[in-house]
Amino acid sequence: MPTVADVVVATLRASGVKRVYGVPGDSLNGFTDALRRDGALAWEHVRHEEAAAFAAVGEATVTGQLAVCVGSCGPGNLHLINGLFEAQRSRVPVLAIAAQIPRVEIGGGYFQETHPTELFRECSVYVELVSVSEQMPRLLEIAIRSALSQRGTAVLVVPGEVFLEPAIGPAEGRAILPTSSAMCPDEVALAAAADVLNAANRVTILAGAGCEGAHDELIAFAGALQSPVVHALRGKAFVEYDNPYDVGMTGLLGVSSGYRAMEHCDALVMLGTDFPYRQFYPPPGVGVVQIDLRGEHIGRRTRVDVPLVGTVRDTVTALIPRLTPKSDTDHLERMRAHYARARKRLDALAGGDRVGSPLHPQTVAAAIDRIASDDAVFLPDVGSPVVWAARYLTMNGRRRLVGSFNHGTMANALPQAIGVQAAQPGRQVVTLSGDGGLAMLFGELLTLRQLALPVKVVVFNNGSLAFVDLEMKAAGIVNYATDLDNPNFAEVARAIGLHGVRVERPDELEGALRDAFVHAGPAVIDIVTARQELSMPPKLTLEQIKGFTLYATRTILSGRGDEILELAKTNLRALAVE
Repeated sequence: MPTVADVVVATLRASGVKRVYGVPGDSLNGFTDALRRDGALAWEHVRHEEAAAFAAVGEATVTGQLAVCVGSCGPGNLHLINGLFEAQRSRVPVLAIAAQIPRVEIGGGYFQETHPTELFRECSVYVELVSVSEQMPRLLEIAIRSALSQRGTAVLVVPGEVFLEPAIGPAEGRAILPTSSAMCPDEVALAAAADVLNAANRVTILAGAGCEGAHDELIAFAGALQSPVVHALRGKAFVEYDNPYDVGMTGLLGVSSGYRAMEHCDALVMLGTDFPYRQFYPPPGVGVVQIDLRGEHIGRRTRVDVPLVGTVRDTVTALIPRLTPKSDTDHLERMRAHYARARKRLDALAGGDRVGSPLHPQTVAAAIDRIASDDAVFLPDVGSPVVWAARYLTMNGRRRLVGSFNHGTMANALPQAIGVQAAQPGRQVVTLSGDGGLAMLFGELLTLRQLALPVKVVVFNNGSLAFVDLEMKAAGIVNYATDLDNPNFAEVARAIGLHGVRVERPDELEGALRDAFVHAGPAVIDIVTARQELSMPPKLTLEQIKGFTLYATRTILSGRGDEILELAKTNLRALAVE
């Protein structure tokens, strides 16, 4: 007789799920045995449940389809939480199956007892306990549909014995599949937006991840307004390519031209972005039109004059005929010229390593960009690798940039890459890993070996938590507790059966990357990079300048003046970017 677990597996299979990420545990035995007997879904065995959730995020991000992770009771599913927050904040559909202790023991302080429905409520669009077998598969179908329609995390909490109980009702799975709809504001709202934009002389567009699938509409919209297009980090892959109006990124990781384009506009259009940093928005008095599929996101960061709830593609298509085409290109051309200057300086920073060691991280990122395939997926770790990815990786409409850009967690790159590579085995997948981020979930290198996933792990090895170093400097604090005593990561990789190479000199870089990128299996490229490298924001505040000055004074007084000399020597060129 089919069990509840059999029905779960059949429903997942019918709904297009191909694999499940997790670590086995006794409270999952009914489910894992159903997977074995069914044979259609792969069990992707990772070494830590946090990696399981991040792998599901990686898969869901590049496929747009439901991805699934599982965790056994108590500590097992507790480990999922960081990745589930990532799925929720990145708005990708992930289903988590969290096993629970026996029903009769709940509330009695039993071994490994937790209350997952309370734990996961903040990071999910749907969370529910399946307390009796009759609730399945109805709650499973609700959870899947919630994850797909609201693009977020859905969690089902299932006591281990429920998986083993006889199924009630049909045993065959019912397909729950994604849907798509056109969504556009009404005529009154569109007319109000057109009035704001037609009255303005210097319109700037801020474009985010909501522009996915709307590239042509974005270009037509910018052309009608003669508007510079600034992109948020999550919009980079969908906005900057084949875009004559692109003037770079804004925010803490951006460039000066993106900042200036928003500073000097008299109207701002926000397209599918919830860009969080309020200090980078235009000053009060600038008219703001915001288009977002989720009305609750509108106006969260800056005052919005005209809210438009709809998809970017449908809303922009409806808005363009209502615009009076602009002929004045002064604002656009000034910002494009500004971007050209900033881009030239950034590129100069990446081209300076001809001799000497360690390498500048800009040089490494630029080399990755040159050598990687035209449809590569890049995954930077949170911290300084994100800066180099944002500034030096070139998007072309086929490449993707995937990271923890809203949740901002360390150690995201490698586990997300596992999910991307598992879902798209023929695609080149490259991480830009920090030495701290890689070490945090270092065991997942073993997952690459076990699952034979040819991920290329490029390590920016500077012996420190470099971005935390920078934040301390900006706050006027002497660096403390950020040093990392790293092994030779290439030797470790070779010891566990992976391709491993260490790069310490500029003349070794390109050959090492090319050899690793064509290697048929997983590879680790351990690159020794400069620690004292400032990733300057597009605009330094007075507080940051004071902080750097205070840091220098305190460092010298503490007897570490050699660090100041090294910082100055390494970054005289970087300070010229602005």
